[in-house]
Amino acid sequence: MAAGWWGWGLPVLPVLVLVLVLVLLGGARRLRRHFAAAPRGSAAGEAAGARALVLTAHPDDEAMFFAPTLLALGRAGGRPAVLCCSAGNYYNQGEIRKKELEQSCSLLGIPASNVIVVDHRDLPDNPSVEWDTQLLAAFVLKHIEDNNINLVVSFDAGGVSGHANHISLYTALRYLHSEQKLPEGCRVLVLESVNLFRKYLSVLDVPLSCLLPSDALFILTEEETEQARRAMRCHRSQLLWFRRVYMLFSRYMVINSLRLL
Repeated sequence: MAAGWWGWGLPVLPVLVLVLVLVLLGGARRLRRHFAAAPRGSAAGEAAGARALVLTAHPDDEAMFFAPTLLALGRAGGRPAVLCCSAGNYYNQGEIRKKELEQSCSLLGIPASNVIVVDHRDLPDNPSVEWDTQLLAAFVLKHIEDNNINLVVSFDAGGVSGHANHISLYTALRYLHSEQKLPEGCRVLVLESVNLFRKYLSVLDVPLSCLLPSDALFILTEEETEQARRAMRCHRSQLLWFRRVYMLFSRYMVINSLRLL
């Protein structure tokens, strides 16, 4: 048969798609190496030397969503802290998940002394519950003031996954910021929520993340990404099949793009 659309017995379109993916992957890896060494964005330099607090809703958020930020801050010589606003007790596993959180944070370079869990009955781990803004804001503000925090990192209005508890953190920070209750000089960076397609592009989202505007962009090296995955694997009680898929393909295991409030 003469060579045509089928070439050497393979459809041309899939071959072209494969070639395009390989080219994109090569470019993404080169950009990854460049920007992992030099975080970009107007707030990236400030973040490097900040007394930073990463504000999460549940044990495993720190590894699933914020590992690039935590590792980038540590790489720059910082000692970020984690304030987790629930014990993740939705399936009565709160005590187990607290221990998993400490193990995960240890792998991310955060000592147990810098990991605090707020286990309050009015802040339940529940995807359908919006936490009380005033109560949450009071907890967060006290921790900021007691520890001289000058940078807070948390979720944006989309909460990455749309989880009501994630969005509640943003609402509380937005309230503190808009009411000017935060200490002078304390800035807030929120993690950009992206559409489902980009969310699961992994390293292929690096070129687009570099092109789009952000106030801070942190990208992990391949070694750091494996470190983030090891941290996520500490959350053994949560490692259902879809979270294992997430670890392989989610951009948030590689990239954090953040915006200032």
